[in-house]
Parts: sequence; C-alpha cells; structure tokens
Amino acid sequence: MTYCVGIKLNAGLVFLSDSRTNAGVDHISTFRKMLVYERPGDRFMVLLTAGNLSVSQSVREILQVEHIKDADTGEAITIWNARSMFDAARVLGQAIRRVYDRDAASLKHAGVEFNVSLIFGGQIRGEGMRLFNVYSAGNFIEATPETPYFQIGESKYGKPVLDRVLVPDTPLDEAAKCALVSMDSTMKSNLSVGPPLDLVVYEVDRYQSDKVVSIDMDNPYYLMLHSNWGRKLRESFDSLDDPVWDDAITATPLKVAGNATKPLKKLSRPDEKLI
Repeated sequence: MTYCVGIKLNAGLVFLSDSRTNAGVDHISTFRKMLVYERPGDRFMVLLTAGNLSVSQSVREILQVEHIKDADTGEAITIWNARSMFDAARVLGQAIRRVYDRDAASLKHAGVEFNVSLIFGGQIRGEGMRLFNVYSAGNFIEATPETPYFQIGESKYGKPVLDRVLVPDTPLDEAAKCALVSMDSTMKSNLSVGPPLDLVVYEVDRYQSDKVVSIDMDNPYYLMLHSNWGRKLRESFDSLDDPVWDDAITATPLKVAGNATKPLKKLSRPDEKLI
C-alpha cells in the first residue's frame, strides 16, 4: 500500500509520499513514489504514484519520451516542451494508456488488476500552478480552491486533519506540517504505509525548489511532530466534557427530556434461549 498527498495553495505546492510497498507481511520493500521534473526558470513538476508498482514504474519511464500531437500544428508535445500543465497532464494520460495497451491483457490473464493512480502538479512559465489527480484510464480532474488537495493510496486516516486545516491562504510551512501530521496519522493506523518519506515544497513562480527532503524516523523534526501530535491530541480529547445524561444538571446534556427520536430496542424474554 502507499499514501501520497499533493496540496495546491496560493503560496505554492506541497507534495508528500511514503516509500513502502508490500506483497504480504513477509515481503515489504522500499520504492520511491515521487519523481521531480525540473528545468530551472522554465518548469517544475512533481509526479506521485500509487497502485501496481510495475504499472507505475512503466508509466514513469514512458512519460520521459511519450508525446501527443498538437491538433493545430502537428507538433509533438512532451512534458518538457508542453506550454501548459494541462497539456503535460494529457501526455501523462497518454503514457498510462500506452502501458494499458501493452500490459493490461497479460496482467488480466495472470489475475492481476491494471491499477494505477497518480497526482501530478507543478508550474510551467506563462501560467499559474496546477494540480491534477490522474486515474487508471488516463483521465484526470484538477484541484480547485474548494478542494485544494488530492490523496492517493491509503487516504482515509490522513484526511480529517487536511479537511480541518487547509484553505487556499494556508502558508506553505503550515501546509507541510499538516501533510506530515496526515502521514503520521496514516502510519499510526496502517503498517503498509511507511518511511522514508519524501517531501517537496514549491514556492509559486520560482520554477525550481531547494525544499526537497527525505525523512526517516530518526529525523529530529519528525520525532518532535510525532510525539507532540499524539500528546496534544490526547490533551485536547481529555479537555472535552464527558457525556451528561440528565438535562437538569447545569451542563450540555447528551440526552434531552422530550426527545422522541430513539433507537430501536429489543428486550429479551425471560424464557428466551440463547443460541
């Protein structure tokens, strides 16, 4: 399994991925799921992958040379000469379809599902930043101010903190912290997601980044975040009042007199035998 998250904010982009793969409890390996495409001053793009490892690795290799034809000029468009992130995402979609045409039938014959999902984002000079979630069919959707992030892989454990924290005006460092908390929550609940973690923070209109880091479990910042998040979460939980069942008590009651909505209750008969 894997967990990756990509975040698009007014100030820039944040990408985070784990690097654990497993094919059973006795076959756990480390494979990087992030790839950075950078031409300083011209374009900066990041690809995150999840799903079948052989499929995602094939897509990454083919993407280096894959192209689509410009409808007007017939020019071959690659990720390195695309004039927009939309066109670059179309090239990525074509790379996925190329792998599907080559491998899907053989995989199906072997009982293996053609399964890949990707997050692809960045900025090309001449337009703003863009972030896409790309599916196994090669189609994709784009992040919006209302939905400023995408997740792939084991997403459910890390989603709540993203929903509560992220807004378009969130500063980049705060968003990176939020992404790491999201990853820490996921690793706490799912052993198939694990280190090292790859983190990239991109500042808008820079077309390059020096904030690229690999994080292992001995990283001082990660150790601090892991310890403090768990402790403060417990402190926050303990600060909440316990349920109050009697609304006559001066407190916020859980049960209010006259509330007619009740769950169904089935009473056992004294002579009823338990099976």
